Amino acid sequence: MQPVKFAEVLQKIKPFTNYIYLHVLGEPLLHPQLDKILQLAQQAGIFVNITTNGALLLRKQEILLQHPPRQINISLHDAEENIALSGMDTYMSSVLNFATQASTNTYINLRLWNGGIQTSAVFNKFCRKKICEHFGVNALQLTKNEKDSGVKLADHIFLQSAPRFEWPDGEKPRSENNRTCYALRDHIAILVDGTVVPCCLDADGALNLGNIFEGDFAEIINSERAQKIRTGFANNSITEEFCKSCGFFVK
Repeated sequence: MQPVKFAEVLQKIKPFTNYIYLHVLGEPLLHPQLDKILQLAQQAGIFVNITTNGALLLRKQEILLQHPPRQINISLHDAEENIALSGMDTYMSSVLNFATQASTNTYINLRLWNGGIQTSAVFNKFCRKKICEHFGVNALQLTKNEKDSGVKLADHIFLQSAPRFEWPDGEKPRSENNRTCYALRDHIAILVDGTVVPCCLDADGALNLGNIFEGDFAEIINSERAQKIRTGFANNSITEEFCKSCGFFVK
């Protein structure tokens, strides 16, 4: 998304929220004008949360310290598939060192969202070992948390563990019809072309509610379809077939 378009989005959503999350499947630190994006949000009085796999933290460190986001979520579990074993020590060291430095002005969530996967046990043990060494905590402290709860490692730094979930594909039904979700309850997502969708897992715009560059944002989120989805989830009922293929749900 070009900064001029991003500025337009900020203007249109400002009456509805003070927070944005820079992520809808993509890697926000790859944006070539990240500094301008963060600067625009800062000028608009919008708090920024970023979700990243952490591989570019050192390269973007100066920008992130100059325009500190409110929160940075670092998906450690992504490294299991995308970082070579030979580079894992360097990756973890860079992530943990950045977390310590950035935590003065930014909340840091280290995420291991691959619980319940037997093949991830060794990887998770490695990550927890590095975390224990860096923050001076013991392994038992890191295993007391339950789903979606965070273990405090230091001021403003937390470890968050959760089971792995399957992203929706619109084809393979994974969920029962009686489920609830955060979609349209407390968030929506806006794709690069301005398409508004109910949640951050709909990266391909399967549930297109409208376009923020072409229509009124209030009308989009209060449309008949949007309200039907929201009311359905409020009553533990899925109204869209696409949502039945999603592995994420709220108990």
